[in-house]
Amino acid sequence: MNGAPAQPAARVELRRERDVAAARLAVSRAMDALGARALRKTRFITAVSEIARNALEHGGGGVMEIYNLERPRRIMIRCRDEGPGIADIDQAMVDGFSTARSMGKGLGGARRLVAAFRIESRPGAGTTIEMEADP
Repeated sequence: MNGAPAQPAARVELRRERDVAAARLAVSRAMDALGARALRKTRFITAVSEIARNALEHGGGGVMEIYNLERPRRIMIRCRDEGPGIADIDQAMVDGFSTARSMGKGLGGARRLVAAFRIESRPGAGTTIEMEADP
């Protein structure tokens, strides 16, 4: 997943709750431009919403970049925050795990909804998540 073009097709700052909706809309438009099937689009937008909300709530905000990949033809997002990071990624990916008294479906659920998923996080250094979707 590291074959992203140098320049993102779109960029969304995640500073307020309404920025999550802006990220969803930007990804929706990118998927429409590829002629994405409705179910794949819905699944990817749902995953994007979870990741953007996590960056906002747990990471104190961040940025989401949207890339158009050529081979294979896909949409990729990269969401970065500079929050406290995730101490145990394996534990955070397990359904039911939550540090925010939520249902704990966010990261694991997002991973199941996309074609490719990668996460990097270090305590004190923030988190970066990349996800890809087929059209």
